[in-house]
Amino acid sequence: MERLLNAIVAIVFGVGLMLLYFYGSNWLLDRLLPDQGLVNGVFQSREKQRERIRPWLFVGPALVILGVYLVYPAVQTLFLSFHDSDGEAFVGLANYERALGDSRFVESIGNNILWLIFVPTFSVIFGLVIAVLADRVSWGNIAKSLIFMPMAISFVGASVIWKFVYAINPDIGLLNAIYTGGGNESIDVLQIPFWNSFFLMLILVWIQTGFAMVLLSAALRGVPEETLEAARIDGANEVQTFFRIMVPQIMGTIFVVWTTIVITVLKVFDIVLAMTNGNWNTQVMANLMFDQMFRAFDTGYASFLALVIMVAVVPIMVVNIRRMNREEAMR
Repeated sequence: MERLLNAIVAIVFGVGLMLLYFYGSNWLLDRLLPDQGLVNGVFQSREKQRERIRPWLFVGPALVILGVYLVYPAVQTLFLSFHDSDGEAFVGLANYERALGDSRFVESIGNNILWLIFVPTFSVIFGLVIAVLADRVSWGNIAKSLIFMPMAISFVGASVIWKFVYAINPDIGLLNAIYTGGGNESIDVLQIPFWNSFFLMLILVWIQTGFAMVLLSAALRGVPEETLEAARIDGANEVQTFFRIMVPQIMGTIFVVWTTIVITVLKVFDIVLAMTNGNWNTQVMANLMFDQMFRAFDTGYASFLALVIMVAVVPIMVVNIRRMNREEAMR
């Protein structure tokens, strides 16, 4: 009950503070830049000046928050990457040189590349296929709801579910129950080198397929029916209509979904942490950074690893923004 009251007070206080800022800043702006009235018989208005300043009154707090919670940490992380494990002594490029000889770093880079290829590709493919097929059956909405449901589960919760699926005990693990049903002995799929990473990737594909399905389904509904009818009249079959008419028209949405999942993949560590903790050659960049920061307490090296993740994400975001700007300019 106390937590509920605290939440209510926080919401009321926060909304009240925003309203106070909204009306107070407008009132202050109107007082600081009032109309000058008649000057030499001409009415001098400062409305244009006020309108140029007014948007910054509302964007300003967001920019301050971004600066404090995004820009400053990024600059501080860059600064710490040139320091030792305590973040005090300057060591230059020692952390960068250390990464070149760190087998765990090389392993995490290779695994991240596999995750970037496998997860976004299959999430988009499965999401697109389901979005198309679900609209063709009467129980399609029920199927969509079930497929989207994993999105409501945290990565750790999903990992716990799949840990039961992968359990070596066939009485618990579904996978081994099926495998041993053919007369084979149980295996621990999470300890099979190389392939164990794909079993981890499958969890994220399971989660992200619902996300891709919802967005792509909405995009497919925006394809003009007249275009599809014209294609069918011209003799195109369903497969040709799908690949040559529908897919090109929703390519923008496909790209947005793909880049969003790519960014999610670059940051993933919950699944690896909960399933294998990076053992058996399953280490990824974010989990390695977590290990160095909160287990080895090596601030300098962890900051370098954080920079690598940030540098990998930034180009994807830039390409996505440029694409959105081009599409906006074409409208």
